[in-house]
Amino acid sequence: MPLRGMKNGGFLQGIGLTILLSIIAKLLAYLPFLSIMGQLVIAILLGILYRAVRGVPVQAQTGIAFSSKRLLRFGIILLGLKLNVLDIAHAGYKVVAIAAINIVFTIVVVYGLAKWLKVDKRLGLLTACGTAICGAAAVVAIAPQIKAKDEETAVGAATVAILGTIFTLAYTLLYPLLGLTVTGYGIFAGATLHEVAHVIAAAAPGGQGALDMAVIVKLTRVAMLVPIALVIGLWDGRQAREEQSQEQQGQKRQGQKQQGQDHKIKWRELPVPWFIFGFLLMSGVNTLGIIPGEVISALLVLSYMLLAMAMAGLGLGVDVATFRRLGKKPFYAGLIGSVLLSILGFLLIHAFGLN
Repeated sequence: MPLRGMKNGGFLQGIGLTILLSIIAKLLAYLPFLSIMGQLVIAILLGILYRAVRGVPVQAQTGIAFSSKRLLRFGIILLGLKLNVLDIAHAGYKVVAIAAINIVFTIVVVYGLAKWLKVDKRLGLLTACGTAICGAAAVVAIAPQIKAKDEETAVGAATVAILGTIFTLAYTLLYPLLGLTVTGYGIFAGATLHEVAHVIAAAAPGGQGALDMAVIVKLTRVAMLVPIALVIGLWDGRQAREEQSQEQQGQKRQGQKQQGQDHKIKWRELPVPWFIFGFLLMSGVNTLGIIPGEVISALLVLSYMLLAMAMAGLGLGVDVATFRRLGKKPFYAGLIGSVLLSILGFLLIHAFGLN
């Protein structure tokens, strides 16, 4: 009984620590400069800083893991309440096309750069998806699909978040020089920036019209998280089986038979991302208007609190040495990819006549 009580106490200690860091992150996010970074970015950085300064008690690890894994899923599910499918439909096919083109282009480019820089495949893919889709939320949603380690997930999320903050500041400075209309600038910010918080901060100089358009375009990219997560899960599973078959020693005929068996069980063994379908379900609920707006607003606050707890938990699992060791090359890949994404987004706005 005393041992069980100690375990429960450690679990609650870990949960409490992530709650504390997420609340501090929320309060810091109200400050002028830190508001650009957003609660999620601040939470993961606070987690890394806390571990570097005070360390993390061993008995608290179970509670921290619960926040970074279990609560994360519920946060992503509730995040679906931000998405209204009708808004995306009303924005028009050109906006959806730009979002899709940007996502595919960015994933291919950033992943290719990461591979060229000899970044681990999983970390490179997480950085690519975070840059292309919706920042840290995409990183933590894709991570289970490719069986990424906690340290890879944390480094990927932090890298993309920092890049997004840098580009948000750059956009606000460049806005007067871009020559874009209010609508064009809103599409540009929503189609190329990383986090929702980054999009909101960067679009603000363009006024409410730019802000509304930017959020719609950004949420169009968020909606594409569902099919992309499924495709990446299938692709990664096939890659893993191919690597395993190459390592196997035996006759060619036996190898072909084994590959055939793997093909048959592929769908059955694919881990089902139930939280992604929950995200999609919540977006449907929001689109149908079943839940009052005030309730949705409260649930979205809860969503970001759960996601911030998860980010804090991931940060608590990364020491500074690990971040330095793993984070430099993905940062370079994400930086180059983000620059190219911005250029492509700018060109597509003119090509589609949306300025």
